[in-house]
Amino acid sequence: MQSWRNFKGWLFDIYDAVYTVGKGMWVTLRYWLKTYDPDRRTFTEHFEYPELPVAVAPRYRGFHRFDLTTCIACDQCAKACPVDCIYINKERVTKGKGFKVTGFVIDYTKCMFCALCVEPCPVDCIFMGATHDLSCYSRDGCIVDFSRLPMEIAWGRATLNPTAVAQAKVIADPVHGGPNQ
Repeated sequence: MQSWRNFKGWLFDIYDAVYTVGKGMWVTLRYWLKTYDPDRRTFTEHFEYPELPVAVAPRYRGFHRFDLTTCIACDQCAKACPVDCIYINKERVTKGKGFKVTGFVIDYTKCMFCALCVEPCPVDCIFMGATHDLSCYSRDGCIVDFSRLPMEIAWGRATLNPTAVAQAKVIADPVHGGPNQ
């Protein structure tokens, strides 16, 4: 009696394994056959990629958006970053209290887009954007100093783009002294 149950369980395990492999192969075959569909378009034909941005999910965590005018240089985002890719340079303001942001740098070669830097910010000056195509030819292009970007990007009104990052590396002085100026 016991051996019959073991044999029946063994047969069921074999059936389950063959069924699972067959189901997986069917999914693979179905997607493989879709590649030969004559009405199928390429990615760039479907999304018109360079001209129009690709649609992303509502909770997509792309390249950061940063509002330089509201940042109080509290270092909470840099402390929360698990890979230490955020560097904040600040100076104490001579008149009044607080700090002046002289540099807000994110090294995207280290960033893992976890959004842990967004939550601790007390003034909500950093948040995740929808830009995903910041490509560059060198590692230097992946290091972005938000304090040297043009005003519409530094204030969080426009998205980060490779052209603005490249032009920001030419600028010698920061474009904005901080929220207390």
